[in-house]
Amino acid sequence: MNDFDLIVIGAGPVGENIADYATRGGLRVAIVESELVGGECSYWACMPSKALLRSGQALRAARLVPGAREAVTAKLDASAVFARRDSFTSGWKDDGQVSWLESAGVTLIRGRGKLQSPGRVQVDGLTFSATAVALATGSVPTMPDISGLAEAAPWGTREAAAAHHVPRRLVIFGGGVAGTEMAFAYSSLGSKVTLISRGAILGKEEPFAGQYVSAALKEAGVNLLVGVSATKVARDEHGNVHIDLDDGIQLNAEELLVATGRIPATYGLGLQALGVDSNLEVDDTMLVTGTDWLYAAGDVNGRALLTHQGKYQARVAGEAIAARHHGAALATDRWGRHAATADHHAVPRVIFSDPEVAAVGLTEAQARAAGVNLRTVAYDIGHVAGASLHAQGYTGRAQLVIDQDRSVIVGATFVGQGVAELLHSATIAIVGEVPLERLWHAVPAYPTISEIWLRLLEAI
Repeated sequence: MNDFDLIVIGAGPVGENIADYATRGGLRVAIVESELVGGECSYWACMPSKALLRSGQALRAARLVPGAREAVTAKLDASAVFARRDSFTSGWKDDGQVSWLESAGVTLIRGRGKLQSPGRVQVDGLTFSATAVALATGSVPTMPDISGLAEAAPWGTREAAAAHHVPRRLVIFGGGVAGTEMAFAYSSLGSKVTLISRGAILGKEEPFAGQYVSAALKEAGVNLLVGVSATKVARDEHGNVHIDLDDGIQLNAEELLVATGRIPATYGLGLQALGVDSNLEVDDTMLVTGTDWLYAAGDVNGRALLTHQGKYQARVAGEAIAARHHGAALATDRWGRHAATADHHAVPRVIFSDPEVAAVGLTEAQARAAGVNLRTVAYDIGHVAGASLHAQGYTGRAQLVIDQDRSVIVGATFVGQGVAELLHSATIAIVGEVPLERLWHAVPAYPTISEIWLRLLEAI
């Protein structure tokens, strides 16, 4: 008899959800974790980084409202911001998360897990067996191949999210989500920030999103260098970092943050020895192609590197693993509970910049590449009554990508203060394939920013 029905490697939010849903399905489940239960998102990414951002955003929001603006007479208190951030990480202690695992009936095994053979996992010299194994090991940051970079001991996103001091000068490599968010956070805390991006800012989103965020970064005092690359990095005996750029400029700073992307964390899992490709291809139940026992959910499978999407995959995987274990039929159609179909066409994402960027589904470029007979409609959010109440001089834009053949929305992007809360309505419209003529009957309340929906429908 196996030790467990399921062993999950990785106790971040994805692994926790796989374990929870499989346990609810009647399985005996163990979860393996080499660091803190709760994972990257809880301690070094989603929660602490957003906590660092929120104070500066609240201050900027107040300064955009007459009356409140006059009451703001001081700058941010960095020590108070860091203390609030620390409260979200429970001081980097996982006691609460461990207690939750115990209450859910999941066995915690501390240590680094490695696949030994099908259904067998080795954890620091001990071997455990199970009918199924699920990988939920997340992703790790990439390090560009730049002379002297590794030796200069730069910050990664972990160090930036967990820091307890504000560097006087901070250079950031990377114009994606993490780079832009940390540029806003540390500039609000008092750092003189320089952000270097080889390509366009937020280049994976609609071009106008990057344009709005670039303008806001400059207004926040960030030195934005786009289309340049570093050629050499060195840290001197005083701890200062010197960065040579390919345009001949040298930058000097107290700290350098590398935020140039992440890759699935598959190294050291023993996949190659079992003949499993480390580029984990999975079906919509999260079963790894070519196996009948191995699952992979979240960042590690490379489908959608977002915590909420990983948790969605985890719920599907946990229920699918339990159903297979009991010999039950699986519901794997498009709307079935055992299929993560939203990964393919309806992934929501929020960039907590200021202004925020909230998007779901396909960008215009992606829809064109997919052969969609499309049209786009856009509207200035600042012209909506609710936005004018939210802030004086509110600036932002909303755009829908419409499949004309089916008369449904396939993509939506909102840029502006507070637009993250607009996103779920767009996600529902896309997932539910709500016809445009029906959306007319979903009346937005006045005066709210949600009235942008009426203006977009009028523009179609």
